[in-house]
Amino acid sequence: MAQPSPVSADDIGAAAARIAPHIRHTPVLPLARGALGGDFIPNFKLELTQHAGSFKTRGAFNSLLTLDDPDRGVAAASGGNHGAAVAYAASRLGLKARIFVPEISPAAKVEAIRRFGAEVVVGGAQYDDAQAACDAYVAETGATRIHPFSARPTIAGQGTLGLEWAKQAELDTVLIAVGGGGLISGVASAFAGSGIRVVGVEPEGSRALHAALQAGRPLEVRVESVAADSLGARNVGELVYSICRDHVADVVLVPDDAIRAAMALLWRDYRLASEPGGAAALAGLLSGAYRPASGERVGILLCGGNVDPGRIT
Repeated sequence: MAQPSPVSADDIGAAAARIAPHIRHTPVLPLARGALGGDFIPNFKLELTQHAGSFKTRGAFNSLLTLDDPDRGVAAASGGNHGAAVAYAASRLGLKARIFVPEISPAAKVEAIRRFGAEVVVGGAQYDDAQAACDAYVAETGATRIHPFSARPTIAGQGTLGLEWAKQAELDTVLIAVGGGGLISGVASAFAGSGIRVVGVEPEGSRALHAALQAGRPLEVRVESVAADSLGARNVGELVYSICRDHVADVVLVPDDAIRAAMALLWRDYRLASEPGGAAALAGLLSGAYRPASGERVGILLCGGNVDPGRIT
């Protein structure tokens, strides 16, 4: 029997009420049966239209609105989306923010962080290097670290997406891209006990959750993927692992070519500009990594749209 999630329905409901004045309730695009091949009924949750371009804004606002001492300022490490979300939320709430990014962060994401008024520091080659630089800054200054995935306020904020989605569409299964796992942990916690299956999708070259579930514990993985700037965590950590172990039905892996194909399809057929991480859930269907049953109602989360237009096709 699955254990209750450490992030409860009450936590997510409280987060939804707290952040409601600050976020967009993003639309769902229903598609015809067979629109993506197969005999299932798909819909897209268009979270790429969220403020700052991704779902991360939900967790950022919930984290900042529950700070014990906001005057100390906040710091975050990010491949781009979390940093943009924290910068946006901080600007709206009048807080000082410093964002540490790795060298692989796309210019469009770094520009967004600066546009929202945060200080940007390049903190090493990949995400975990930026996290180490952020941790050192927090230890030195007393600023509050806003973790992108392994924190209850972050996960509860991301879980509000699940509550919203369930009111907008009938769902049997949802496909969720996985980086550090805060998003899938939040959605799985929101859907716990509902009968809605939550399936994670990771790049073959960035599989921290898949590896943890196989090993029975969180562990370090090597990261090399077209989606590494947003799905590039090396270790999901114990909190995310414990939630996903009990409340995620499956995690599938997709090649980078399938992610690129999903980005191209979204632009060609729907004029939706998705970043690689934002298109990964759709890649799970296009690659055949996840095969829905006949008549299955499948929600596909398009979670981020911070992309250089030249990368789409």
